Amino acid sequence: MAEIKIAGARRTEFGKGASRRTRRDGLVPAVIYGHGENPIHISLPARELGIALKSSNVLLDIDLGDHVELTLPKSVVRHAIKGTLEHIDLIIVRRGERVVVSVPVHTSGEFDRDGILEHNHNSIEVETEATSIPNFLELDMTGLQAGSSLYAADVKLPAGVILISDPKMAVVHLSVRAAQEEPVAVAAPAEGADAPAEGAPAEGAKS
Repeated sequence: MAEIKIAGARRTEFGKGASRRTRRDGLVPAVIYGHGENPIHISLPARELGIALKSSNVLLDIDLGDHVELTLPKSVVRHAIKGTLEHIDLIIVRRGERVVVSVPVHTSGEFDRDGILEHNHNSIEVETEATSIPNFLELDMTGLQAGSSLYAADVKLPAGVILISDPKMAVVHLSVRAAQEEPVAVAAPAEGADAPAEGAPAEGAKS
């Protein structure tokens, strides 16, 4: 997994106004907490942070000048329309300790192409060492038939990684494609047959 070092600056001003000024300066308000430590309010460079967050479950070494905190992103808030970073919560982790995280699931393998593949869950929760979080987990769909599902228990886990999600949680389901109704052909009048005159009663109708 990725581990990236970023310089953080301590914040002394708080509130919405201060946060807006921080973001105007190209920084993102952040809070570091955990392990019984007092919360540390900092700001991080938006560009560097945005690049780092492209990696799933990235570890961030936050350089605070007097010391470096090893952290894991816990909660990321983005602007609802622009998608820009608004705020991030970082939790302190220690090397060697185990953490519970959500890891993306990638699918592979040939399945029944007559079915419609549905991704019920794109990630599962696992417990693993903080410095050994997988970038993704693999689910082999080889031979999956229409009408069948694969579950969290079917996801391949590396050594030392423990499944936390419900083993019976469906990750993918291959739906049976609905049968299409064939169009009904409407017979045209035989060539030369007289059509009823406009306003005239149809054959067999009583006048």
